[in-house]
Amino acid sequence: MSKLFAFSGSDDFCPGGSIYPNLKESSLFLYPNQDVYFPPCKRYRISAPFVFAGGKFEQKKPSIEVLPDECLFEIFRRLPGGQERSTCACVSKRWLTLVSNIRRDEISDNKTPQASDLEHENTDKKGGVSSEDVDLDVEGDGYLSRSLDGKKATDIRLASIAVGTASRGGLGKLFIRGSKSRHGVTTVGLRAISRGCPSLRVLSLWNLSSVGDEGLCEIANGCHQLEKLDLCHCPSITDKSLLAVAKGCPNLTDLTIEGCANIGNEGLQAIARSCPNLKSVSIKDCPLVGDQGVASLLSSASYSLTKVKLQALNITDVSLAVIGHYGKAVTDLSLTSLPNVSEKGFWVMGNGHGLQKLKSFTVTSCRGATDSGLEAVGKGCPNLKQLCLSKCPFLSDKGLSSLAKAAGSLECLQLEECHRISQFGFFCSLINCGAKLKVISFANCLGIKDLNSGLPPLSPCESLRSLSIHNCPGFGDASLFALGKLCPQLQHVELCGLHGITDAGVLLLLESCEAGLLKVNLSGCVNLSDKVVQTISNLHGWTLELLNLDGCKISDASLVAIAKNCQLLTDLDISKCTITDSGIAALAHFNPINLQILSVSGCSMVSDKSLPSLGKLGETLLGLNLQQCKAISSRAVELLSEQLWRFPSSGMICYYFLSLTMGVGFFMAEFP
Repeated sequence: MSKLFAFSGSDDFCPGGSIYPNLKESSLFLYPNQDVYFPPCKRYRISAPFVFAGGKFEQKKPSIEVLPDECLFEIFRRLPGGQERSTCACVSKRWLTLVSNIRRDEISDNKTPQASDLEHENTDKKGGVSSEDVDLDVEGDGYLSRSLDGKKATDIRLASIAVGTASRGGLGKLFIRGSKSRHGVTTVGLRAISRGCPSLRVLSLWNLSSVGDEGLCEIANGCHQLEKLDLCHCPSITDKSLLAVAKGCPNLTDLTIEGCANIGNEGLQAIARSCPNLKSVSIKDCPLVGDQGVASLLSSASYSLTKVKLQALNITDVSLAVIGHYGKAVTDLSLTSLPNVSEKGFWVMGNGHGLQKLKSFTVTSCRGATDSGLEAVGKGCPNLKQLCLSKCPFLSDKGLSSLAKAAGSLECLQLEECHRISQFGFFCSLINCGAKLKVISFANCLGIKDLNSGLPPLSPCESLRSLSIHNCPGFGDASLFALGKLCPQLQHVELCGLHGITDAGVLLLLESCEAGLLKVNLSGCVNLSDKVVQTISNLHGWTLELLNLDGCKISDASLVAIAKNCQLLTDLDISKCTITDSGIAALAHFNPINLQILSVSGCSMVSDKSLPSLGKLGETLLGLNLQQCKAISSRAVELLSEQLWRFPSSGMICYYFLSLTMGVGFFMAEFP
């Protein structure tokens, strides 16, 4: 009390200072017309102001969102690890955009003392390498792969990929298939990839009209490890992009350009100058690409380029002459729809003596592929093993025979829609191809017809293992009889859509096959009956693995023969055949059979009575097709799917579906 009365105006009433650090706050508790001031002795940090309203105190919540983008960017780039930055990117689109725009070299390496101590504790005892260094090495590997299709291809998803993969091994492959959505991929998304994914090695852009030069230039400036670039139907991309790729991605090895109307010779010339390791080039439907661009690529990468595919281009004989001279490393060459290339181009290419390593050659819809031109190619390519000729209207029997004789190393010969080839040319190619021919395939060749005379002397072709004849209406029993004498070592036989063959011709061929058939496809041969199937099962049941009888006139007797003799059969197609429930029961009765794929599509006489048999077969099946089986009810399929839902021994799951025509089918998939 004495001290209280001893108070003077110059003394502090509260020795510790004012209880209100702010004068305005203290005045809230004073009556009107009273003014008291207590000078503070310490300054306090204010986190948020108090606002007095409505008789209550309200404190504004602090928010980091008030900070400008520049400040947030500086904060994010100083975070200690990629996981922390990924967490921040999940907060909002704004934060995701900021984090995705941080380059690897912009990440601050400043560490707090606590972080340094932790790093020291995590140091590897063997090599003295910190765990953070190991993580950085893993980030640079780029082994992750991501794919965006349709409406999922947006800038936001690309930004998420850029941030998420940075701390999980690094993005190595990115495939984007665009759509007509308004929110498709733009330069913003590709910029995020370029800054967050420097380890990107493979980039594929399809149907992206909104992506232009700026976006691809961002990739070129940030992804210097890019090795494979695929551009398909990107109309806004021009030569400017390829100039940037050539400058920023010298390790490019694989270039595919399709349907890019604004890419021409200048871009290809830049790639040729700056990418010496180019191994594969595929250019399709680019009207601005001409001889200059193709010639630059071939001449600059003469000793590294192994695969060349040119389709629907305005190139001339000059390009083929360059290929024939500079294609010293080319092993795979494909020429399709080149209207300005003449017979002279093929002749010069074959006589250029540069295609010594060529192994696979494909020609489609080229009017210059004539007898003399292809014969020159055969002579100039001594190591040619696979030859595919499609839609060559000027190729005749004489040219095919000369080509087969010139290409002494040929192992596979495929012809499609070459209508000037007759039975004579077919058998001459078999005889003249030498002892290395293993596969021969003719499809839709309308000129092939059975001839009883005029065939050359036949000698066995012991090397042939696979014979495929598709939709050649003139091919009949006489041709099969000759093939039976000529090819005794066949293992794969495909005779599809041949209405002219009967049991007699097929039986002669089957009886001459000495090695044992592995795969037999007789789909669409409507004149074949049970007799053929019984012969196949008796003679080749011990080796047969695949049998396709789609559309043949077979009955339950064929299934009984198959079940008894074909214990190795894994794939059976009896669609649109006259089989019944008894045939399915016979197939399931023999336990040793190990079917994995079974198709009874369109078998109208298979009904719900086959449910127990199908359930027993399902113990080994991976796929079952019951479409268009109108006698099988939906309820039966539901019961069957429940029965086959899971097999402990095989780990399979069964799914079923109903077709639009009320047919029933289902398939099974294996657990990964």
